[in-house]
Amino acid sequence: MENRRGRVGMDLTEGNIFQQLMIFVVPLLLANLVQQLYNTVDMVVIGQYVGSAGATGVSTGGEVAAMITFIATALGSAGQIYVAQLSGAKDHAAISETIMTSLVFSIGFSLAMTALCVIFCDPMLRWLNCPAEAFGQAHDYMMIVSCGLPFVFGYNMVCGVLRGMGEAKRPLLFITVAALSNIVMDLLLVAVIPMEAAGTAIATVAAELASFIAAFIYMYKRREQFGFELKLSYFKMDKTSVGIILKLGIPQAIRTILVRFSMIWVNANINSYGAVASGTNGIGNKLQKFLEIFSQSMSQASGAMIGQNLGAKKHDRAKKTVYIAMVASLIVALIIVGIVLLWPHALFGIFTNDADVLAMGVDYLNIMIVHFLVSAVISAYQSMVIGAGNAPLNFAIGILDGVICKIGFSLIFVNMMGMGVYGYFWGTALSRVLPMCICMIYFYSGRWKKAQLLKDKK
Repeated sequence: MENRRGRVGMDLTEGNIFQQLMIFVVPLLLANLVQQLYNTVDMVVIGQYVGSAGATGVSTGGEVAAMITFIATALGSAGQIYVAQLSGAKDHAAISETIMTSLVFSIGFSLAMTALCVIFCDPMLRWLNCPAEAFGQAHDYMMIVSCGLPFVFGYNMVCGVLRGMGEAKRPLLFITVAALSNIVMDLLLVAVIPMEAAGTAIATVAAELASFIAAFIYMYKRREQFGFELKLSYFKMDKTSVGIILKLGIPQAIRTILVRFSMIWVNANINSYGAVASGTNGIGNKLQKFLEIFSQSMSQASGAMIGQNLGAKKHDRAKKTVYIAMVASLIVALIIVGIVLLWPHALFGIFTNDADVLAMGVDYLNIMIVHFLVSAVISAYQSMVIGAGNAPLNFAIGILDGVICKIGFSLIFVNMMGMGVYGYFWGTALSRVLPMCICMIYFYSGRWKKAQLLKDKK
């Protein structure tokens, strides 16, 4: 895969660990920030120009597509882990085979999901209790967005491969293309041409298509390095590669879906405490996601670096990566804690002027300080679990974090300690403590050194 233009991505098995990790993590950080913007544009535009019925229609109609997108993201992450190990081992033939398999599998699976969503659109909306006044908008949105699922799966698969090979700048470019396309098309098809939810859906699909085309063009231009050929005989699946991707991707997808359901459960219970509690939680969730983007990005970056180094049998370098990632994440987390302690009103004030919500928001952010610090630590230690391709442990950690601990602690604080709505805040804040301990035990036990790597299962 070498030619006059050099390799795709970075060789993360050589050079200064800190420098390489920072070079790799910055584009991931920016991509995640753009993704947050991308995910909010539809709701802002539809809310401003169509009103509550349109916003509800987009929100409800997008629920199923969002769930399936989680599956696409999980499969893309699975491809990243596998390709990282292959890249570290310099097994270019296997990388080419994995790319081919990933594309074929993604196309087939996404077409099946599209068919199911189109056929069962109305029953799914009724199951989601879509309000009657928003049903038509939700139907239009879901039908159109479902047609864009193949582009979502293709984009995530290509970007997963690129990140595994140490390439983070191109995925940033692709998601930026999607975000800009989405904003322009949203304004055109909703603000200028009043197509309501259907216009937003078309804008979304156009953005997904644009990002996929950008990714595909890049892969085709560098086809010699990817071992990619644009002919029918190239597109076939390797059973072993499919098995590895499914083994990694399915548990992660199930975990993500269960975590989403637990979030819905927590949010529903908090909503029962009234508008102030609901508003505080809604804004708090947005701030929490934004303030933890660095630790999330660091986990992705260090996971890819560790995967390459384990593939290259460089265990000491993989271990040092964890330490460096933890220090960097903790430094950023401490800065965030300082901002939270000094300017909590300013943070919540970005979203609301309600005095009661601002007052409760200060309490919310003070409680979440624990979560910010723990997330910084676990992002580093869990990257070893991710890089080693330990799917069962990664699945267990995710369920423990997102479901068992979050719901369990919340029930204890609310029902046994009588803390009311604050019990749910504390349940969320402490949900990652036990998973963090498990990740640390796995890391210091050294079992990751003896585990069979994914690349050795071929």
